[in-house]
Amino acid sequence: MTYYNEHTLIWRDGQFVKAADTVTDLYSQSLHYGYAVFEGIRSYRTAGGETRIFKPVAHFERLRHSARALNLPYEHRTEDLIATTYELLERNNLQDAYIRPIVYAPANMTFNLNTRSHIAIEVWEMAPFLGEKLLRVMTSSFQRPNPRAFRIEAKASGHYVNSILASQEAKAKGYDEALLTDMHGFVAEGPGANVFFEAEGRLFTPAAGHILTGITRATVIEICRERGIPVEEGCFTVEEARRADAAFFCGTAAEVIGWQSLDDSVYRKPWESTIGRLVQEAYKDRVIEKDHQLATV
Repeated sequence: MTYYNEHTLIWRDGQFVKAADTVTDLYSQSLHYGYAVFEGIRSYRTAGGETRIFKPVAHFERLRHSARALNLPYEHRTEDLIATTYELLERNNLQDAYIRPIVYAPANMTFNLNTRSHIAIEVWEMAPFLGEKLLRVMTSSFQRPNPRAFRIEAKASGHYVNSILASQEAKAKGYDEALLTDMHGFVAEGPGANVFFEAEGRLFTPAAGHILTGITRATVIEICRERGIPVEEGCFTVEEARRADAAFFCGTAAEVIGWQSLDDSVYRKPWESTIGRLVQEAYKDRVIEKDHQLATV
């Protein structure tokens, strides 16, 4: 996948610069220790033909929270970053785009606090991260880390080593993606997406505590509440997820994508007749600002 070419612009530390001309400090804590925070955001061409970033305030506020949770200096105003991102999209002639802001550390090979940080925003075209076909998912041998070992609520770069290992393991075994459990063996999340499963006309999703509670996850819950679809947050076993009627991942990069099976147990309910499919369509309409009336289940 090509993320940039000789014409692509990024925004870094207050300036628009060519991506091809930028460099990374080889002595940065971020490179050596994974000490950085980031966001994944999408923009869409709306039904009216305009460019709209989906939930930009929520994303940039989470970026602020993540930076401060990891003691990275952060003095940026959310409204300024949103305006900058719209300008960056326009300069790169993009509407349907993936947006990656990142806050990272300067040269510092110690574990001492940084007195400053860098920020960059990059944009590129990207299809749904997990594709558009139903996924074959496997329960990973990797677990999410103990939340007392990390700021689990922060979207920190170093946390994603765990995600990469789990996803690579699944793909090496012929699956499309992994499902990770928490330290107690309960369902947690995917490598880069939250999990919902359906049973008896209700949706179930792991509660906060051992997961990164995603902005797309919150949107799914919003959609369900607006339409009277019950959603229960709690602790659930892999077996409960396996015996469910259907399941799906959701996240900014993945959007909403259904599962075909978990650990080779095929879900018995056809995807087209699931709550997940209804939510998937409602989500697609919401991000492009298209009115949609979700049918009752």
